[in-house]
Amino acid sequence: MHHRLSRLVIATATAVALAGCGSSASSGDNAEAGDGGTAQVKVGVIPILDVAPIYLGDKKGFFKDRGIDLTLESGQGGAAIVPGVVSGQFQFGFSNVTSLMVAHSKGVPIQSVVNGVASTGKDGADFGGVAVAKDSKLKSAEDLAGKKVAVNTLKNIGDTTVRESVRKAGGDPGDIEFTELAFDQMPAALSEGRVDAAWLVEPALSIAKAQGARVIASNFVDTAPDLTVATYFTSAKLTKENPELVEKFGEAMNESLRYADEHPDEVRDILATYTKIDAKLAKSLTLPRWPTETNRASIEKLAELGKNDGVFTKAPDLDALFR
Repeated sequence: MHHRLSRLVIATATAVALAGCGSSASSGDNAEAGDGGTAQVKVGVIPILDVAPIYLGDKKGFFKDRGIDLTLESGQGGAAIVPGVVSGQFQFGFSNVTSLMVAHSKGVPIQSVVNGVASTGKDGADFGGVAVAKDSKLKSAEDLAGKKVAVNTLKNIGDTTVRESVRKAGGDPGDIEFTELAFDQMPAALSEGRVDAAWLVEPALSIAKAQGARVIASNFVDTAPDLTVATYFTSAKLTKENPELVEKFGEAMNESLRYADEHPDEVRDILATYTKIDAKLAKSLTLPRWPTETNRASIEKLAELGKNDGVFTKAPDLDALFR
């Protein structure tokens, strides 16, 4: 989620074409078999709250129960993880839905496998939101028109959903000045007045609120009820060549998602093992939802917004990507 996918797509597609000319022995798409036929599987993830279920599932043995020896490797964001999955560096990866649609619309051969994370669907109580400084005169999303708003990646899920919040509130999002800023830099940017507003997700959202920031819009909630924000995906090559592994990964991931949804205290505890989130802060974070089913209507809405806002040069084939 932290780097723009469009910078990497052309290079990725070229690399895939070149890899297709090489021998099958050089491909890393197929998981290596370990002792006793265990599949060695690498997954590209982002060290954020959203991926807590896969860490919990690994700890609980849900993947080992299905013959998968899991290695989790942190990437800079979905845009960096996509090329890693296509090249075979990772067998699976985690990315927000918009990044996947951008890649797929440009011909990158990927396939969504299983749900990743979803909005709580509760206005003012989601794991992401648009915040302003405590002394800001901005009161609602409508007031964002013509203002400078920070998002972590331009032309992605952040700015398209923020625009939708503005439209829903009766404002015109056409002249918003979006600026790219890492989530962990946004609380300071708000308090110092370098931006008028910022779209933040946990834990940056809680940090900003602790400094007095006010949430004026829940952009995921405004976009669609129970928005599917991100999913786990793989390469089209692996889906074709090793469907059994893809199915087992999906089963283990679904068990992990269900467990995380039912055990929020364990979610908060696992965060300290792969993030720098303070234990005290972890106790107060707003957790997302981790349903096993993707919300197709919400994905269609994101695709519509992406097309209207110029994120896609070609509409993504949702049936092919989210089968």
